[in-house]
Amino acid sequence: MIFFLEICKRIAPVTPGRFLRKTMQNKYSKMWDECLAIIRDTIPAEQFSSWFSPLSFMRFADNVLTISCPSEFFAEQLEERYIRVLGLSLKRVFGEGIRLIYEFPIVAGDPKSFVNMGSGHPSPAVKPAPGATANPFKERYVEEIDSQLNPEYTFENYCISDSNKVARSIGEAIANDPRLQTFNPLFVFGPCGVGKTHLIQAIGIRIKERDPRSRVLYITARLFESQFTAAVQRSKVNDFISFYQSIDTLIIDDIQDFIGKEKTQGTFFHIFNHLKQNNKQLIMSSDCRPSDMEGMEERLLSRFKSGMTAQLEKPDMQLRLDVLRSKARRNGLELPEDVIQYIAANVTDSIRELEGVVVSLLANATVLNKEISVELARRVLSNAIRLNKRTINFDTIAKQVCHYYKIDHSLLPAKSRKREVSDARQMVMYLAKKHTNMPLKAIGARLQRTHATVIYACRLIDERLPIEKQLQEDVSSIEQELMS
Repeated sequence: MIFFLEICKRIAPVTPGRFLRKTMQNKYSKMWDECLAIIRDTIPAEQFSSWFSPLSFMRFADNVLTISCPSEFFAEQLEERYIRVLGLSLKRVFGEGIRLIYEFPIVAGDPKSFVNMGSGHPSPAVKPAPGATANPFKERYVEEIDSQLNPEYTFENYCISDSNKVARSIGEAIANDPRLQTFNPLFVFGPCGVGKTHLIQAIGIRIKERDPRSRVLYITARLFESQFTAAVQRSKVNDFISFYQSIDTLIIDDIQDFIGKEKTQGTFFHIFNHLKQNNKQLIMSSDCRPSDMEGMEERLLSRFKSGMTAQLEKPDMQLRLDVLRSKARRNGLELPEDVIQYIAANVTDSIRELEGVVVSLLANATVLNKEISVELARRVLSNAIRLNKRTINFDTIAKQVCHYYKIDHSLLPAKSRKREVSDARQMVMYLAKKHTNMPLKAIGARLQRTHATVIYACRLIDERLPIEKQLQEDVSSIEQELMS
């Protein structure tokens, strides 16, 4: 008998602590089963089978219940449809103050990609504590980070007029109190060169000035996507997500670059939810409003629209004058008033172009040893921009492309797959996206194609341009004719 007991000890040693923990988890698992029984009696059988049967108990500790569900979409649907019945059953079985965490894989079937998401609805039974991380067992990042902010982009040198007054006022309100949730998230949109990057970075700089310990990060959407791709390749998705969940103010520029990138959108959706649930500030910029973002997941668009959407319009005359004077002053350059008026009257679309003209004007005056005059400004502008530019629309683009490729205009919307027709059709899509404000869906409709086809065509040309000299010459020649 003694010999038998000794063998048992060697085969299955059980410590009192381990036995107690296992016993307690079994107890909590049964309590979760009690919650399910309550829910089963509350909702129709088919709904219970679809949404609650796939759930399973994971663990319970520190008043936090973690359950497993099949996917992020599944967790989202539970939150939207059944948060009330979940909250009441948890409160009844587990008591007050219980917090609920969903655990699901980012990549289906990949156990390494499991992440947590806290319940985000204000039910007293499941609401996370303020500032809580999604994973209560993982310490929050505390190390310093490079915010990637340009020190030149401050509110002090951001000129203001009616074209940007609303956006700037909202930006300053957020910068002065990042805990203000009225404008969270902030979505800034407008055409290229109107000051979006300057404004969103100015918010980050002001936040860092007021609280140097605040974790502020500025990043472009393309860099975010590149980092995510690298994380997937290195099996570091959880580390990637955990890092971004640790940010206090996340600023993403050119968010439209996520269009068509489904996996990147899915990961950003999870990060967005976590930051928003924990009252962290999200700031995004785009060249179009959320409603025009064909190819972006609807669940992301609904979140973009849930905060404040602010438009930056093309600079009006007063703003152009102020930008020119400010840029000249910062560069130690004295611009005659007639030169300032001339430039402001002719460079109307972009603040970035205005600043570039000032730099070019200074360089020309120095190299040529000439006084700055309207004549010199006219010479600089003739190289920098097209004066009295023609209005470019879809029809003028299609006509010019067909003329250049020597094909009949009627072939563009046809089903022909001939190389010359296909190239011309893709060129029309690319130039229409670049030079008009048409939504991708509208461009596709004019060619009897879907918006997804337009996205593919534009991306294909973007990838070919750096390596194909002939394509570069084609684009340059067509654009030159369009601008003339």
